Amino acid sequence: MSAFNPEPGGKVAGRRTAVVGVGNELNADDGVGVRVVRELGRRLPARPDVLLIEAGAAPENFTGALRRFRPTTVVIVDAAAMGDEPGTIRWLDWRASDGLSASTHTLPPSVLSTFLIESIGCDVLLLGVQPASVEFGEPMSAAVEAATGEAARRLVEWIEGNGPVPPGARPGDAP
Repeated sequence: MSAFNPEPGGKVAGRRTAVVGVGNELNADDGVGVRVVRELGRRLPARPDVLLIEAGAAPENFTGALRRFRPTTVVIVDAAAMGDEPGTIRWLDWRASDGLSASTHTLPPSVLSTFLIESIGCDVLLLGVQPASVEFGEPMSAAVEAATGEAARRLVEWIEGNGPVPPGARPGDAP
């Protein structure tokens, strides 16, 4: 993997990033993707090269906004049953994500990712957070609540050009 080379000032030339938070906040930790995007909105100043979408349980309803924005990279943040300790944050291969999702959304991440790549021509990254529970009516677990802040922190670092490139991603295109 080659080095991450941001431009002076922390920006990667020409990169437009959309971060899509997926999940149902009524189902305990399933809402982690939405919460991460909300936290990003608090931590990251508004900028024309970043689009934050709280997509909830139907991320496919936001493909029009994504097409209009024309991102070079879409980061999908979602609860993912990875078999890890609750609150574990991990970059996942969206192509192998059909069995990982713990979320209640209507399309698996692989179907949404394929559509975005084919219709927009962007790169797609999937950031998963291991849930403790996705039971209806339960609050978010302490471990996943803590992971929300950590995931937002890592994404801000990457967007600002200071974060590491995840395994398998092209330098400059990934957090």
